[in-house]
Amino acid sequence: MKKNLVALFGGQSSEHVVSCMSVQNVIANIDTEQYNVILVGITKEGRWLLVGSAEEIADGTWEKSGVQAVLSPDATEKCLLVMREDSVEKIPVDVVFPVLHGLYGEDGTVQGLLELAGIPYVGCGVLASSVAMDKLSAKVIVDKLGIRQAAYVPVMKSELSDCEAVMDRIEAALPYPVFVKPSNAGSSVGVSRADDRTKLQEALYEAAKHDRRILVEEMIVGHEVECAVFGGGLDEVRASGVGEILAAAEFYDFDAKYYNAESKTVVDPELPGDATETVRRYAVEIFKAIDGYGLSRVDFFVKKDGTVVFNEINTIPGFTAISMYPMLWEARGVDKKQLCSDLIGNAYKRYKR
Repeated sequence: MKKNLVALFGGQSSEHVVSCMSVQNVIANIDTEQYNVILVGITKEGRWLLVGSAEEIADGTWEKSGVQAVLSPDATEKCLLVMREDSVEKIPVDVVFPVLHGLYGEDGTVQGLLELAGIPYVGCGVLASSVAMDKLSAKVIVDKLGIRQAAYVPVMKSELSDCEAVMDRIEAALPYPVFVKPSNAGSSVGVSRADDRTKLQEALYEAAKHDRRILVEEMIVGHEVECAVFGGGLDEVRASGVGEILAAAEFYDFDAKYYNAESKTVVDPELPGDATETVRRYAVEIFKAIDGYGLSRVDFFVKKDGTVVFNEINTIPGFTAISMYPMLWEARGVDKKQLCSDLIGNAYKRYKR
């Protein structure tokens, strides 16, 4: 008998559109002989809707569905509540595959709901999701591991009432250029490069539009690389090979990632010294340190002298046609169908334990 799998996508974050691209690749690679795939989309306003097909996601008409569908937090029911015109239909749910990038999806909020509901789900748990999503918190943990990362200055949005004092503090700690990032955001949304004080002020206000916690980092010059991780719990944590980003823009921002065809990704690039193995080892160490489970993509810079510098960890990495996570596993002989099967199987393992 087939099991019911709910694929959650969309969401209220700035990465809503990326999620809609990712989920199409995920559901195309789920074994439909084993699973009935039920699509539930979350609009930017936070409305949960039952979606009829992948075609509705592709053409953007899914938001006109009008059929509300939410996961019940009641652990005795383990179901999806579908609000029909004159009744509420309860559809049993066996497993959930969250394909939600960014806030309210990758930050532990949905994971907390699924823990309450007692439903197996793909990916990291509440702690790992929330820590990885918050760049400042992740940096504190990575500092404890002794892994090199960019020097940084934390800034609170409330401090910008005296922006001059904030900029004085930043300039005393870091040379220009610097990168300014919202602590809680992904796909480089709200990230800016500042080469002088005027640009720094603009960048701080831009980042503050996306989060109340802001990270100002030194600029690291080097190869921008990524490593995929799988496993956790009682299972071995495995690292893929390494992929390199060749950004068409000044840095790999949202537009460069998804809308600039000149941006390229290279699997197994030549890196100086033993940087490749160092990246793979660090990726596993960081994943374990945040109590990761299931999957993550860990991003680094590799300097000319072979020094590896941690950048960030993503617990629900992109699954689009150009995303590095599935690409790196394919290079290791694990195609997308097998990867999705392994991830779902991993979800059941955690639940049984």
